[in-house]
Amino acid sequence: MIDEIQVQNLALIRDAVLEPACGLTVLTGETGAGKTALLSALKLLMGERADKSLVRDGTESLQVSGRFFLRCRPAADDAADDAAAGDAEAERDVSPESDDAADASEETELVAQRRVRADGRSRVSIDGSMASVKDLARQVAPSIDLCGQHEHQRLLNPATHAELLDAWAGPAAQDALASYREALAAAQAAEKELARIRDAAASSSAQLDDARFTLRRIDDVSPEAGEYESLAADLEKAEHAESLARAANGAHAALSDEGGAIDSLASAIAALDGGARYDSELAPLAQSLREAGYVLEDVAREALDYRDAIDFDAETLAAQQERMAALQGLLRTYGPRMEDVLAAREQAADLVSMVDEGAEREKAAQAAVERAEAALAKAAAALDEARREAAPRFGQAVTSHMDRLEMGGAELVCDVAPLPRASWTRAGSSAVEFLFRPGASMQARPLARIASGGEVSRVMLAVKVALGSVDAVDTLVFDEVDAGVGGSVANALADVLADLATTHQVIVVTHLAQVAVRGRSHYLVRKESGADSAPETHLIPLAAEDRPAEIARMLSGDITETSLTHARELLAQHA
Repeated sequence: MIDEIQVQNLALIRDAVLEPACGLTVLTGETGAGKTALLSALKLLMGERADKSLVRDGTESLQVSGRFFLRCRPAADDAADDAAAGDAEAERDVSPESDDAADASEETELVAQRRVRADGRSRVSIDGSMASVKDLARQVAPSIDLCGQHEHQRLLNPATHAELLDAWAGPAAQDALASYREALAAAQAAEKELARIRDAAASSSAQLDDARFTLRRIDDVSPEAGEYESLAADLEKAEHAESLARAANGAHAALSDEGGAIDSLASAIAALDGGARYDSELAPLAQSLREAGYVLEDVAREALDYRDAIDFDAETLAAQQERMAALQGLLRTYGPRMEDVLAAREQAADLVSMVDEGAEREKAAQAAVERAEAALAKAAAALDEARREAAPRFGQAVTSHMDRLEMGGAELVCDVAPLPRASWTRAGSSAVEFLFRPGASMQARPLARIASGGEVSRVMLAVKVALGSVDAVDTLVFDEVDAGVGGSVANALADVLADLATTHQVIVVTHLAQVAVRGRSHYLVRKESGADSAPETHLIPLAAEDRPAEIARMLSGDITETSLTHARELLAQHA
């Protein structure tokens, strides 16, 4: 959801701030006032290509900043392998009754900024850190749909239609899709294993000879995990046994021999005990030395035990050195770590086994593929059935809202067509596409080929209302959705937009008073001469007392007492 957008030096806008409501926000104003510049600002924050011509004349750069509250989403999931990045999104329920429609624990705040210089170079930051345009497209764009007549819309991309249908169908299709994806992954893994076995069977004799040599050489040594480190520690002690024995013996002698440290300590204790008869302050010192004496005696005893435990055996040492040399030879060839040696052995053994037991292993792998494919076919049939069952109901639901918009008997047809096995992807085993039938006797055609931009916008509107809270997109921005609309259709359009605003954040650029009065937030876009006589577009939030005048202008073109009265009546009806 968009919390705030700040625009500076973009086209005719010198400085503007838009804070859309949680429900319906309307932007009104005279034609040519600069409303579309605000949409251009939003496109920049969604990661669309920068156009240096948007930089306001006489300035070095434009800047667009936005604060968004985005739903925490799971890791991006390629619901359609060919869909744009970021199509995988969670549900959201935005209600105009509360600005806190979504639990804060399920949202993350994101602040994005984009600067475009007059030479066309662009800079992006997200949450204060440098970022790329792709980051904007991945993090911001998936939560917003631009529904203008000439915009590229997710609705016009057939790769997203299965996702929309599954979301509307609910658990019946979503659970079937999850099972299908699990079965597809298993089938792909089984096929990969079969290919690996066949590749191994086709290995050249030189590769096989190398594998047999590797296996034989490593098995001749038979290294064990952790052996090298343990042997290295033992050798360090064995090779320096004499020095270690001398060190331990010298320490024992220095402590325990006549005149050694322990004897000197005993003399010091005796001296302090003698003095303590006359001054008790010396008694604690003597006690401290006694405790130190216990420590020295323990050390002397342990040093002697260590010396006596050293068992130098030249034959054992030679065997250990020979073993270490063999291990180091393996490390030089297959290392640098013993784990690498063991991995090389496993790989070689696997290749030899696949060749020696190739027929049996290929037969088993082929059987695994057949089982996985059978399970996949069953899961695919269940998914296709769930989609075929939901498709006509979804089409009817959308068509009912199109009827509300008085679209002349037009109909949305949701077509589900099975795909050949080679074309199955994580999106499913069938192609889902929305078709548009302008009239009962006319042929349904792909939605992307509808000629009228106004029809595109109104079909988009109907689809979004039908999806309701299961729609993955948080914010919908409509531009020219009311083109060529008037009379009763205008009232119907306003009703449908109001319904949509109960489940989405909706921003509408409109020329219809019937739509404008429904806005929870109302902005007037006005073009005026600036301080340097250059035209400027101002974005003015209208307070309740200011709205009647703008509604009156939209109704009659002039602000008269009659139009003001009518405007107040319309506003009162939808207060």
